[in-house]
Amino acid sequence: MGPERTSSRNENAVEGRYANFFKIGYNSAEFIIVYGQYYPENDQAELCGRIITHPSYAKSLLSALQATVDEYELKFGEIQQDSDR
Repeated sequence: MGPERTSSRNENAVEGRYANFFKIGYNSAEFIIVYGQYYPENDQAELCGRIITHPSYAKSLLSALQATVDEYELKFGEIQQDSDR
């Protein structure tokens, strides 16, 4: 993934959003990740934002997320997935 980068902004100053809905698409030039919060009572998701990134950054995100999930599972045990998610 290359050297870890730091941000110039205080991470605590950035708004946090809960997300349990993700829709991922792509074309030849970019990956698009739409995220939001799904509400089962009305069977809809309220979209929060969209990430548009180059395929190489999407692959870096995949690697970083996998490494973080692996670390989490070593510490807390295997993550169980619900069949209805």
